[in-house]
Amino acid sequence: MKKYFLVAVFGLTAIATQAQEVGDALRYSQDNLTGTARFRAMSGAFGALGGDLSSLNVNPAGSAIFANNQMTVTLSNFNSKNNSTYFGQTNSENTNTFDLNQAGAVFIFGSKNNDNWKKIALGVNYENTNNFDNGVFSAGTNPTNSIDQYFLAFANRGNNGAPVPQQFVNREPGETISDLYSFLGSNLPNNQFPGLNGFDAQQAFLGFQGFLLDAVDENNENSAYVSNVPGGGNYFQTNEVYSTGYNGKLSFNLSTSYKDKFYFGLNLNSHFTDYTRSSSFTESNNAPLSSNYTVSRLRFNNDLNTYGTGFSFQLGAIAKLSNEVRVGLSYESSTWYNLTDELSQSLTVVSANTSGELPADIIAPQVINVYEPYKLQTPSKLTGSFAYVFGKKGLISIDYALKSYCTAKFKPANDLFFNSLNNEISNTLDTSGELRIGGEYKIERLSVRGGYRYEQSPYVDNTTIGNLNGFSGGLGYNFGSTKVDLSYAYAKRNTQQGFFNQGFTDGASVDGINNTVSLTLLFEL
Repeated sequence: MKKYFLVAVFGLTAIATQAQEVGDALRYSQDNLTGTARFRAMSGAFGALGGDLSSLNVNPAGSAIFANNQMTVTLSNFNSKNNSTYFGQTNSENTNTFDLNQAGAVFIFGSKNNDNWKKIALGVNYENTNNFDNGVFSAGTNPTNSIDQYFLAFANRGNNGAPVPQQFVNREPGETISDLYSFLGSNLPNNQFPGLNGFDAQQAFLGFQGFLLDAVDENNENSAYVSNVPGGGNYFQTNEVYSTGYNGKLSFNLSTSYKDKFYFGLNLNSHFTDYTRSSSFTESNNAPLSSNYTVSRLRFNNDLNTYGTGFSFQLGAIAKLSNEVRVGLSYESSTWYNLTDELSQSLTVVSANTSGELPADIIAPQVINVYEPYKLQTPSKLTGSFAYVFGKKGLISIDYALKSYCTAKFKPANDLFFNSLNNEISNTLDTSGELRIGGEYKIERLSVRGGYRYEQSPYVDNTTIGNLNGFSGGLGYNFGSTKVDLSYAYAKRNTQQGFFNQGFTDGASVDGINNTVSLTLLFEL
């Protein structure tokens, strides 16, 4: 299993282990529709057009279309609304952020000789390819399942399927919660317990120390565990998930043209990401009380931070078949990421019997698990494009892209856990197609734009994450050496994912709606 590198929290250190998930691979494999206002207004259908800084992210040959040096800066307002339905109860959550999401420049060098290679273009462009600012609030009464199944799943599977030994969940005299939680993350697996994952043991420890779980036989070191949550269902549960961060991409571009009919380009891309997610799950029940103490309510908090860097490259070509018709083809390689995870947890449990409530059991280790860096290889992408240009009056453009999410891989692949996870990715994810259609019409100095975008689900089941539908529109005005563009983009996608990935896997159905308004200033240099 994965081992931790170093953890430091409030003077404590730990080395720990944790399992990544399929969703982690998707987070860094998917791109949102970002970039300049013109690019967004036409839904990103620029693979055969070029002539826009953001078009380089689709086809790097597009910089050779520029007639002169240009610089652009884009400011965007990103709004997300998530309507979450959980066992018949619907709640909405809105997130709104401003972002300087794009900045770049391209420089054109014409040939002094009368040869066939007419120009060389050099460009540099930065974009936030994904904005992670988001929030989802879910609430409802679960008639069947409690979160106790999450903690039981870890406690009872333990070492090679056997329960976690009580020595790992029960503190010795004078041993603090932080001491044992940190020890579990730092020292498992070991030679004595080679199959026992430190993260698994930490989850069992939280449940046991919060009196959410009890050993069936306290005198048996390898006893199984049972729950102190009363049966019978009707658990009122809430789940809050708030995330922040970005996925940034800095592209260095080189392109050239042959006889002003064929254009070829290359991008070298540097990626950097910083993702923070805070989640809080609560549960309460109104089960009849007895003389024995049972759990009446709880709160389980998790705070995750993932950060790292990556590299990718892109190749592209555009052919001008006539004055009106252009076609393009581009390839985007995998992105090879080096990532690090940091995780902190806490659990608060309140127990009661017929005599009343006990003081809350607060299990807050104040330890940040800093995991050993790992590698992620995202899928590559192939895009074919067609555009028809109506002289200087307007155009219509179509892009179709394919990305095989099932080829994403965590590395080292010979790691037993990563090998199992990669097999799960291969079986649950699919090849996804994306269609982008955009158009533009010019009325003297004014440009009117619109677009449509459709992206298939990356999952085989088409429901964990559904298909995406979006449309866009915008205006542009040419002042001469300065241009101003404004756009609006809408996208909707449904998801249905469990709150937790093991034991307790119930989750809400979420209708996610994104609205983005962008403003771009373009300067000819």
